[in-house]
Amino acid sequence: MFFAVNIFLVSGCSSLGVQPWERDLLAKGEMALTSSPIDSALDDHIYFSKEASSGGKSFGGGGCGCN
Repeated sequence: MFFAVNIFLVSGCSSLGVQPWERDLLAKGEMALTSSPIDSALDDHIYFSKEASSGGKSFGGGGCGCN
């Protein structure tokens, strides 16, 4: 019984990942995390204005001069 339960639990992770025939659907523009570059730039500007820091998503540093 214990062995059967372990096999069942381990087999649940066997299908992680993207299959080759699914990659064309994930490569579409509407599947991107930021589908609109204008909205992304606007959100970055709002974050910069509120937090008084530059970036924050891709590099370190802040408005206080700390790294």
